[in-house]
Amino acid sequence: MPGSDADIFVSYKAEDRARLAPLVKSLESEGLSVWWDADIGGGSSWRQEIQEQLEAAKCVIVAWSRRSVGPEGEFVRDEAERARRRGTYLPVCIDDVAPPLGFGEVQAIKIKGWKGDPADRRYQAVLAATRGIIAGERPRGPASTHRPVVGRRALVVGGAAATLALASGTWFVFGRRSAGESNSIAVLPFANLSGDPDQAYFSDGIAEELRSALSRIPGLKVIARTSSELVRDVDARAAASTLGVGDIVTGSVRRSSEMIRITAQLVDGGDGSERWSQVYDRPIGDTLRIQTEIANQVAQALSLTLAEDGVGELSVGGSANQKAHDLFLQAEAVLQSSPNVGTFRRAITLYDAAIQNDPNYAKAYARKAVVLTELTGSESNFADWDKGFADAEAFARRAIQLAPNLTNGHSALAFVRWYRLDFRGALAEFRRANSLPGADGESLANYVFFLGALGFSAEARDLADRFIALDPLNPRAHGTKARMLFYAHRYNDALKAAQIALKLVPDREPTISVMGDSLLLLGRLDEAEAAYSRLPPDDLYGLASRAIAAERGGDHAASTMLLEKARRLYGLSAIYQIAEVHAQRGEMSEAFAALDEALRVRDPGLTGLRKDPFMDPIRNDPRYASLIAKLNFP
Repeated sequence: MPGSDADIFVSYKAEDRARLAPLVKSLESEGLSVWWDADIGGGSSWRQEIQEQLEAAKCVIVAWSRRSVGPEGEFVRDEAERARRRGTYLPVCIDDVAPPLGFGEVQAIKIKGWKGDPADRRYQAVLAATRGIIAGERPRGPASTHRPVVGRRALVVGGAAATLALASGTWFVFGRRSAGESNSIAVLPFANLSGDPDQAYFSDGIAEELRSALSRIPGLKVIARTSSELVRDVDARAAASTLGVGDIVTGSVRRSSEMIRITAQLVDGGDGSERWSQVYDRPIGDTLRIQTEIANQVAQALSLTLAEDGVGELSVGGSANQKAHDLFLQAEAVLQSSPNVGTFRRAITLYDAAIQNDPNYAKAYARKAVVLTELTGSESNFADWDKGFADAEAFARRAIQLAPNLTNGHSALAFVRWYRLDFRGALAEFRRANSLPGADGESLANYVFFLGALGFSAEARDLADRFIALDPLNPRAHGTKARMLFYAHRYNDALKAAQIALKLVPDREPTISVMGDSLLLLGRLDEAEAAYSRLPPDDLYGLASRAIAAERGGDHAASTMLLEKARRLYGLSAIYQIAEVHAQRGEMSEAFAALDEALRVRDPGLTGLRKDPFMDPIRNDPRYASLIAKLNFP
């Protein structure tokens, strides 16, 4: 409940914001109003607003951490001194630190490792002391608020070896820090301190751009976006343990109409100590240089050597035009929300605007190529496919022309060629992209699926494991591995990978589909039907798989009803799936008629024809070999 008459002011280093969020939330649930700079308004009067709130608060909770007691914590010490003079000072320690000299007369309450349990004695001590100060009681001396130190085992269970609560409510640990992880890192989402929630796209985008830059540093493993964002609300040590990395980068972004402040820290994931930190106060438009400087400083702190031109390579394909960069980040945020035809079109509009502001923005061309391919493939007007895919290929080629070493450019061209059924050209570009630093999760997912569908099983498996190592909490990583294993006819292994993905996100439809298909081909019809029942009733893949399951269960009429429903709802968009059903029903002529139609409209579903288990019944037919030859598989 922020406001000018807030009961409590929270003073802390901006980089500790996520660690203080449970405390703020808990205090607000007690009916107390809390102000912290997450509530600050936009504009250029930050310090004035902070001073007004500090002077008005009845209690000032000062969070002492490794950062706030260090050289960069002068603002926290200043706020603590003002609160002490007014008799509103209440210190808490969120790390194993002592308050700076001069602030020891009031015992700090130790809440390190506390995760939000309101029954915890540490929180109850903070709550009691807060209410006392609000009621006008002077804070008491060192012995008065002391609480027993939590035992080492409890800290390990609740902190350094923390498990992660995901959206599914399932708790599990994916990684542990080890000596071999010294050159592995995760960039957590940067805190948005601009006072406007709508600016979150910018702070999240800055973090993603930094991941991209760091991923270009030889010898450095960088955790991808999805997994990094899922640990945004845990401390650095817990995040490092969960993701299995050696170090964590955290930071914050605050911008006004004229200035931007980006703060970044490199934190040792083993002991939580700060290895490097820097505050950048720059004019708007300097973000590209800041990102490059941060990546360079992190490399130096990790004792990684960049080549002579390595610093320039960190920002390959980017833009120094602030307006273009901002529009690009907006487009990326739109796609993060929900990828569908509407968001594809909105993102393309934003990419176009970015390119208009910077005609040499290689990343914008590459991303537009991918999204235009997705949009074109989602449309049922096949007459427009040739133009849509040709335009997308031109944008991908432009990205490569502008930045030949841009990984996203080559993976975008691979994606377009794949959809145009140029499998040999797609494979060459995927391999080129994979040879360059900076691959993102989306590119790896596409490459794994493509390799698995074409039958490059060993290569696909190795790449799938690499994808999972870079994005261990991303359900798509495990789901893509499941589909690859399904194409390899390893149904039990596919089922295990799908189950891991569904622990992360229980309702992810592509994973439910591959789980059901694996169960179906293992002969576990009842379990397969149960899986398919979790899909939307009109889901195309669910309709086709249920039609196959019904046929295998001896209900030909139900199979036909489901097949016709798919044909009626989706028309030519379902032609490859219709061919699968006919193949499984032993209807060879109908299967090949559907496949011929799929070839006529250039359906990308034909990618799987060579290894798709549902097509096994037709492989000995001479028409199958003829069709494979026409597709010119590598």
